[in-house]
Amino acid sequence: MSEIQSTTNGLSESVEMYLKTVFELGASHDYVPISAVAAGLEISPVSATEMVHRLEAEGLFEHVPYRGVRLLPQGDDRAQQVLRRHRLWECFLHDQLGLGWVQVHDLACALEHAVGQAVTEPLADWLGQPVACPHGNPIPYSSKAASAEAVQLTTLAEGQAAEVVRIRPERTDVLAYLDARGLRPGVGITLKGREALDGTLVLARGDQTIVVGESVAAHVLVRTPLASEHVKT
Repeated sequence: MSEIQSTTNGLSESVEMYLKTVFELGASHDYVPISAVAAGLEISPVSATEMVHRLEAEGLFEHVPYRGVRLLPQGDDRAQQVLRRHRLWECFLHDQLGLGWVQVHDLACALEHAVGQAVTEPLADWLGQPVACPHGNPIPYSSKAASAEAVQLTTLAEGQAAEVVRIRPERTDVLAYLDARGLRPGVGITLKGREALDGTLVLARGDQTIVVGESVAAHVLVRTPLASEHVKT
């Protein structure tokens, strides 16, 4: 048996993490640099390159030198299955067990590899088929429509108001940083300004001023209101 193969879900935990990482980093199906994949998995670029070549041979990835890697249809489907399990477990842990918004991410990372469809789909039914996880990310293969269009917080113009809708890619340190500053889905903010030297964003949430580094802000997706809408802060 190939070491790519596993038991419960047909693929090893390592392979599932590669698929999930590439899917999240290349959300628009763009090519993802291998260096970014390595950084997301906290491994060396050499190790990432070796695995990418193996997964390309398995028909899961397409790799183009100097551009990066993207998911082929089979890999895309498997990545979304992993994310479906992950985000359903986050809903269960947060909404049903009352565990912390930051804490549930790492716990779901463990559970997503431990169970298969035989548990995942009954779990989805028991939860009422949720469409998004606690961090605002849509749950793949949900029967209902996904959340509204969103753009990166870093793209806002000075003075522009928006509502936080999701955090992506999810990372525990980023979630903890944002949680400490009250930046969660549903929160309204206005971009007050941007530091010219390092791109740090200065946000207003009501009377509160929040300072967020550009690299963290890149994880925050927001929805800008229509002219007739009012974003609560």
